[in-house]
Amino acid sequence: MIQQALKLVGKKELEWAETRISTLETDQVLIKTIATAISIGAELPQYEETDLTDSSPVYPRKVGYESYGIIVNRGEGVTSLNIGDRVIAFYGQQTYGIVSEQKAFYVPPEVDYKTALLAILSCDAAKGVRKLAPSSSDSVIVSGLGTMGLLATYYLRTYYGVTMIDAIEPDSNRKELAHTFGVGRVYSSNEMKESFYDYGIECSARNDGFINLQQAVKPNGSICILSDGNREELVLQPQFYEKELHIVGSSDGWDYSEHFSWYFEASRQTPYVKKVFELDIDQYSLIDTFEKLSERTINPLKIAVTYESELKKIINDKDESTCWNIN
Repeated sequence: MIQQALKLVGKKELEWAETRISTLETDQVLIKTIATAISIGAELPQYEETDLTDSSPVYPRKVGYESYGIIVNRGEGVTSLNIGDRVIAFYGQQTYGIVSEQKAFYVPPEVDYKTALLAILSCDAAKGVRKLAPSSSDSVIVSGLGTMGLLATYYLRTYYGVTMIDAIEPDSNRKELAHTFGVGRVYSSNEMKESFYDYGIECSARNDGFINLQQAVKPNGSICILSDGNREELVLQPQFYEKELHIVGSSDGWDYSEHFSWYFEASRQTPYVKKVFELDIDQYSLIDTFEKLSERTINPLKIAVTYESELKKIINDKDESTCWNIN
């Protein structure tokens, strides 16, 4: 059986590569991809060779990491997952993925693919928010209302019950969606003048945003840096020393399995979370879409990518007893 995988083979050079799928190990599952996502903040700098954290990229390299699909085969030692189960995993833009049982996470059948795909980044955002652990009465300001900023806001409100959440975002087009997620006031880049907030969360990946947070947070307050540091250097300002601020970094998720259990239940009451996806494409539009992103002719928050549209229709049927033929 043939596998297709999108590879970055050079600066702004993408191509589909074909390989034969290998035999499963006893603890592995074979996943047929239904949908993936483009995380623009992380992937576009890699595509353009502007990622500050990866100055000497090695090619070819895989593209993406958020994947949702259906298990079509499993190794003899797999016990917690069955053929026909829907799962999320971390293998990116491929028609199939082979992962260990421990790295494929079950998705309840009632959860749609967009909500499921956001589980990964929502766990990454949650880890940073958990490091601050605000009370419901605390005030928080978020710099950058991209996907991570919105998902941090989501966790602040849905898990911690924080009601006083404001944000700094230069793109006025993002205000309406921010209000949907529970953001109160949205400041432009130069509006922040007072030190009012108990906590700040940096999601902009821009030094201007980080400067604004250091201005906005109270003396002895805390700032969590959720952005990757892949676009600009983030520089400590005089306010950091004068106000004796606390800075904490965060990367990846805190406990994917435990978080997913909470998130899938919470998302039933918060269907707006999938509005983060502002563009839908299919797998054959991926190369063209990256070109448009690089040319700045499109500027969505996040992009959903569908594979095997007919398969998606089948698994949404109430009959969960379908037999899958992968040959």
